[in-house]
Amino acid sequence: MTVTTEAELRGMQRAGQVVAETLRTLKAAVCPGITPAELDELAGKVFERLGARSAPRMTYQAPVNVFISVNDDIVHGLPTRRPLAAGDVVSIDVTPLVDGYIADAAVTVAVPPASPVVMQLIQCTEAAFHAGLAAAKAGQPVRAIGQAVETEVRRRGFTVLRELFGHGVGRAIHEAPEVPNYARPKDRKKLHEGLVIAVEPMVSTGRSQRVRTLPDGWTLSTTDGGLAAHFEHTVMITKGQPLILTA
Repeated sequence: MTVTTEAELRGMQRAGQVVAETLRTLKAAVCPGITPAELDELAGKVFERLGARSAPRMTYQAPVNVFISVNDDIVHGLPTRRPLAAGDVVSIDVTPLVDGYIADAAVTVAVPPASPVVMQLIQCTEAAFHAGLAAAKAGQPVRAIGQAVETEVRRRGFTVLRELFGHGVGRAIHEAPEVPNYARPKDRKKLHEGLVIAVEPMVSTGRSQRVRTLPDGWTLSTTDGGLAAHFEHTVMITKGQPLILTA
């Protein structure tokens, strides 16, 4: 969406606050022995307390409050009852609907203790987000975000999962424009002031840029078994530094 009024900005900020609180709560709860299903139940309690509903549940009939993807699962993972173990890579993707507004953010955490490669992967994905964010200014092409993301990922020796994009967000989960994590040369779309988008690098330790859908019909995984990380915020484009709504 494009924010044009103070009321719309307040609505998006409120949704972003719910995202931030949910992510803080779930990150703090990640430990050996807890299950993704228990984390999902915890997210449901936070949503209920803050007057939010799960946008994927409301829009797509997803059987979850939030998506939780583990190890080689990248995104849209259905929370399972398998206890998390030391070294697992856990991506938490939170997308609430709050009074008609939707915000979207994700973070990847490692169940301690984690290997150096896992920590480097997580650090790379967050750094790639910030590289993309620095390119996200009114008047700049959308492809500048992807170019900055992939340049940072390659510099650190990891792989962008090119089939998965960021997107516009606000009144629906997925709105225009698509925000690829690489530069598409023929993409001429430009960012404009007030535009709200989700910038979300998804990165793998593997070499394949492709993804596959698991039999559950939801979970997207790497095709070569590479571990995956996901870092995302909902941001509003300005003439200068974008406003992070889900921080």
